[in-house]
Parts: sequence; structure tokens; C-alpha cells
Amino acid sequence: MQSLKNHFLIAMPTLEDPYFKRSVIYIIEHNDAGAMGFIINQPISQLNVEQLLEKMELPIKNVSSHSMNQQVFNGGPVNQERGFVLHTPQHNWDTSLQCSDHVMMTNSKDIMSSLSSHDAPDQFIITLGCSTWESGQLEQELLENSWLTTAADPQHIFATPIEKRWELTTQQLGFDIWQLAPQVGHS
Repeated sequence: MQSLKNHFLIAMPTLEDPYFKRSVIYIIEHNDAGAMGFIINQPISQLNVEQLLEKMELPIKNVSSHSMNQQVFNGGPVNQERGFVLHTPQHNWDTSLQCSDHVMMTNSKDIMSSLSSHDAPDQFIITLGCSTWESGQLEQELLENSWLTTAADPQHIFATPIEKRWELTTQQLGFDIWQLAPQVGHS
């Protein structure tokens, strides 16, 4: 199977798992060993960037209130105690992964410290936790029609309103998600 790195997984309307229902997941790694990604449309209620930085006892510097008021996301059920930052490219952090020409992922404390300063990436979201699949697991879920896939558009990560991400990422495929029949089958 072709790698789904830098793609979105879009939960089918029939996916009833409460953790992934109506989720959009940005895949940062997909190879023979498995896959890893982050849910980008499930904000953690009552937790914004400023509150997270305060909980981490990081100083809040002079920045726009917009970046500090951004919601923090539930990135997935794995490593929920760890923060991950998806951001526009900037190569001055301790541990970063280039996901595409437009998106990087960094999970080091130095980027968290920068988010309240003028050194912060131009655009970013923070997730707590990630979503992972073992070798062959994601491919099996795709065969079971649990997910749709489409090439990732960074606008949906950084600029699309949270409540519209599931629907609008599906529209990239050329149809409205509500047009899908609830039953799935194979020919």
C-alpha cells in the first residue's frame, strides 16, 4: 500500500467508536511498521494554549491573545500526557519531523516555551496524545471502510474552523459526507 503520510483519515459516518467518531486525523508517518497521526478536530474543552502553558509552568510572554486562546486538541488515545505541536515549517527546535513542505511536528519543551513569544511558528496547533496503528492495522481498518483518505491540506489543520473540518475535508473528495449510504459493501 502507498504511504498515507501527509494525508487525512476521515472517519466514516458509520464509525461509532466514541474516540474517533467524526474525527479527522493528520497522518505524519505511515510505513511497514505502522502509522502515527493526530486528531485535528477534537478540542479539549476548557483547555486553551495559555492554560496549558500555565499548567506546564512556562512563562507567558508578550503575544497576541489569538494564539493563547487557541484550543488544545485531543490528538488520540496514546501518550495523552505528551504534547505535540503541528506547525508551519521552522527548523530551530530540538526534535522535529518534517511531515510535508507545509507542516512539521515538534514535541520538545523548547517549542512549547516559544509559543507565547514572537519566536513561535506562524501557525500551529497543540495536541495532547496521538493516534497510532501497528503494522497492517490501519490497512485493515481501511478495508473495513472505517476511514476515507485524502491528501492533507494545511489550511484544514491551521485555518478551517474546528467544527467544519470533518465535513470540509470530505468535500475535497468531491462529495458531501452525508450523501454516503450507511451500509458498506464490496463488489
